[in-house]
Amino acid sequence: MSAEEESDSTPAEVIEVVGKTGMHGEAMQVKCRIQGGENRGRIITRNCLGPVREGDVLQLRETAREADAIGGR
Repeated sequence: MSAEEESDSTPAEVIEVVGKTGMHGEAMQVKCRIQGGENRGRIITRNCLGPVREGDVLQLRETAREADAIGGR
């Protein structure tokens, strides 16, 4: 069993930083392309903490949910 099979996370590449979100702007909302698993190739919106920029690869525990749009519209 490889390290990728043992992990419960899925890699996703950040393709766009949408903006800051959260009560005090502490989280960033990003669009990312799933790179593995059953949702491979799908683009989803997620919130993440910490510094992030386009081209970064996030390890997502779960790929079915999406974040609400900034502004709630």
